[in-house]
Amino acid sequence: MSAGVPQSLAGVRVLDLTRVLAGPWCTQVLADLGADVIKVERPGSGDDTRGWGPPFLKDGEGNETPESAYYLCANRNKRSLTVDLSSAEGQAVIRRLAMRSDVLVENFKVGDMARHGLDAATLRAAHPRLVYCSITGFGQDGPYAQRAGYDFAVQGLGGLMSVTGAADGEPQKVGVAVADLFTGMYATVAILAALRHRDATGEGQVIDMALLDAQVAMLANLGSH
Repeated sequence: MSAGVPQSLAGVRVLDLTRVLAGPWCTQVLADLGADVIKVERPGSGDDTRGWGPPFLKDGEGNETPESAYYLCANRNKRSLTVDLSSAEGQAVIRRLAMRSDVLVENFKVGDMARHGLDAATLRAAHPRLVYCSITGFGQDGPYAQRAGYDFAVQGLGGLMSVTGAADGEPQKVGVAVADLFTGMYATVAILAALRHRDATGEGQVIDMALLDAQVAMLANLGSH
């Protein structure tokens, strides 16, 4: 953040329980807008993308550090701590942080947060002003809800690969993980709208954001063919 530049989300705290790309992209945008983002990572290894290199960040002497460019491009302007969500102590830490937060963003598999007692219904019962955003591959219900969501698969299922590449060639994946990135951006917009609603009514909202939904939506006019 640039010093002295007014930040529209100053004073908003975001508890970030996401990893890899779609979720971190969303929370990074919120951080860029001035929110205080607290990123929670796994003890020992952290976010999966910390080791997804090369390239890795180099120190002042030109030596590679353990921080990958992938991780750094999606996690700027955040604070970070490690918490073991599988332990009772770790779950208690998350609950305390959630009670002091305006927004919680998570991208675990459907049902994981409920098993830890960290689902939207449980946390919002104690903190009704909380905006709770879940990012998954296929949403919280439906026939594919239990499947893991990957950008490559969603580009295929959502129709994007059918309109990419040569007209007479095979379906082609877009070179950037656009399903993840668009989902992160849609999640950001939804969170901002939910904060507006919260400020007007005192009630937070629950956001169910799915990669497939975002991918189909971003086909725009091509989705009608």
